[in-house]
Amino acid sequence: MIFNNQVYQYVNKDEKNRIRIIEVDELVIYFVELHGDTAMPKRIATATLEAEIQGEVLLPIPDPYSKSYSDKDLTSKQIEKRDADWQVVSEHWEVYKERLLERKSREDVFVAIATETNLSKLKIKRIFTRFWQRGLNKNALLPDYMHSGGKGKEKELSGAKVGRPRKFNLSDDGNQGVNISEEVKKQFAYVIKKYYRQKNQITLAETYDHLLREFYSDSYKENDEVKYKVWDASRIPTYHQFYYWFKKYEDPQLDIVLRKSSKEYDLKHRPLLGNSTNETDGPGTRFQIDATIADIYLVSSFDRNLIIGRPIVYAVIDVYSRMMTGIYVGLEGPSWIGAMMALDNMVADKVEYCNQFGISIEEEQWPAKHLPEIIIADRGEFEGYSVENLINNLNVKIENASAYRGDMKGIVERQFRTVNGKIKRKTPGAIQKEYRERGDRDYRLDASLNLDEFTKIIIHLVLHHNQKVIEKYPLEKGMIATGLTATPINLWNWGIENKKGRLQTISDTNVFRISLLPKGNARITRAGLKFKNLFYGLDKAIAEQWYLKYKNTSIEIVYDPRNMNQIYIPHTDGRNFDPCYLLPTSEQYKGDILEEIEFYQEMLQEQKALQVSEQRENAINTDVAIEQIVKKANREKKKVEQKDINKSEKLKNIRVNRQVEKQINREEEKFDLTTKHVSEPAHIIDFKTKEKLQEPTIKSSNARLMEKLRKKRDEEFEKE
Repeated sequence: MIFNNQVYQYVNKDEKNRIRIIEVDELVIYFVELHGDTAMPKRIATATLEAEIQGEVLLPIPDPYSKSYSDKDLTSKQIEKRDADWQVVSEHWEVYKERLLERKSREDVFVAIATETNLSKLKIKRIFTRFWQRGLNKNALLPDYMHSGGKGKEKELSGAKVGRPRKFNLSDDGNQGVNISEEVKKQFAYVIKKYYRQKNQITLAETYDHLLREFYSDSYKENDEVKYKVWDASRIPTYHQFYYWFKKYEDPQLDIVLRKSSKEYDLKHRPLLGNSTNETDGPGTRFQIDATIADIYLVSSFDRNLIIGRPIVYAVIDVYSRMMTGIYVGLEGPSWIGAMMALDNMVADKVEYCNQFGISIEEEQWPAKHLPEIIIADRGEFEGYSVENLINNLNVKIENASAYRGDMKGIVERQFRTVNGKIKRKTPGAIQKEYRERGDRDYRLDASLNLDEFTKIIIHLVLHHNQKVIEKYPLEKGMIATGLTATPINLWNWGIENKKGRLQTISDTNVFRISLLPKGNARITRAGLKFKNLFYGLDKAIAEQWYLKYKNTSIEIVYDPRNMNQIYIPHTDGRNFDPCYLLPTSEQYKGDILEEIEFYQEMLQEQKALQVSEQRENAINTDVAIEQIVKKANREKKKVEQKDINKSEKLKNIRVNRQVEKQINREEEKFDLTTKHVSEPAHIIDFKTKEKLQEPTIKSSNARLMEKLRKKRDEEFEKE
């Protein structure tokens, strides 16, 4: 099968014999060679090209121009030139496609376009050549500035002025002017924010005048009026320097919103991502994508006693054949993350996908793994930066359905109703009715399926749908003549064989995923790259000493919520990336999806919160006990403290005092393993009167010991 936008190369020849398929018709295929700056489309019989492919004279190769660019990584000049050329292509390619593909009528079309746009015919040819050669998308028209100079690198400043010398130098000492240092840039940013981005809409030249008045002039009074004397020309930045740096850091959207209004931007300047085309002329012309909340409650894969709520199901369906081309089952959505995962599944090999869940199928049971020409979607998740990457890098058009217009995605929504109906009848934990009456059993308590098991059920339902006869499908005459049964798989295969080829294949999955994956910011810490409270490591970070040089710095990453074992740092070339791997400190989450990681982290935080009050109470009681002991000790000390002894006398006998205290402690702490007999003290009797006498004062053993130790201390002191 020959797909639109596929790149081929003739074997045993150099890379100048590469071609790109730019249009596939039933009998004829149009292609363009990938060399030359004015290469024009050529035609070849479909049968001839298929024979060359089958004979392996012509081999499919990865797209050499397949890259993912983000507008924020491009210069304003690149975006300006790209958008200007894209306007020429977008306004004339679809209108004159048939005439541009044919050699006889092509020159007349180029002349007409050149006249309409006030550009030369050669310029028009080069624009269309670049569009055809580099992928039939908007970013194919980017100029090759990234291959020259030092992109993104600012020149180091030295004593001499950098840049072009001034044509007219008015300085007496020959000074060429000032360099634009970081301080000067801050001045530029200040006046732009204070004066230019305001509702009074002053010009950039007037903003430059404010710059000179505030930073490069002296004020004085003349006739009680304040006036300003601008410094010598050699000491101030020129307007051209100011304009250059303004354009380098320009934010057109912010300028329009602040100078005019957000409504003005939305009405006249925001990107228009949709169109009103409703026809389908084969598989891949239009895919519909939508999400629904399944009518079932699931349990955690860690502990089936924990109910995690209702899952989100995303589905992508081909309007022409009704085949399900992609699905996603998870807890994220409706959002771009959920839509991104459904789109990734859309181009995935379904045999490998089903094998991940222990379901064995043949490719004929689910052959969909392609990009469409148009995707119809809801507003919201399809109005972000990732969609712009999808449009610019892969030339997939997005049609956003209007608010409250679910009928525009009626096919996919009808399938959701069928799936939910099957779930209610077959699975435990399904919602049986919207409102329970008093005394009814709570169906949520019956939940027993986890996310992985529910995904398997959805896969089986999709496989069943793809082979199910579609009632009331408007069969074409050709379908009826061949006795076609209207199942999604039959319609898909028939459309590929008999209709225009609108399907596109993905030659480099990584480029596609970089265009889709959600972006985030990881923080560089001593413990690793921290993202979503997980820690990742990177060999490059250790080699380049990131943890020392860039500590607490944020770095942009992309990640796959279905597999948090790695995150990726994309390169500016749009093709390569650095993978970061989960460190042992976060290994307990290895193999888990983001939804369950966040669920358990939230549980952990809840458990910690329950202990906070108890921990604080223990800390307070401990502090009170310590304070009471200290107060009692201070009171006891004041009772026996001798005021007449000076400080030096108190300090000089510390060593001897320690020995005394040690001997006392030994007497109290020593072990006595013999049985102790308690004996009552004897009474003293007078022999004459036979009466009990009063007991004399007897020193305790400790007192006698203390007396001996004091004598010993005095003896030691005398020796010294």
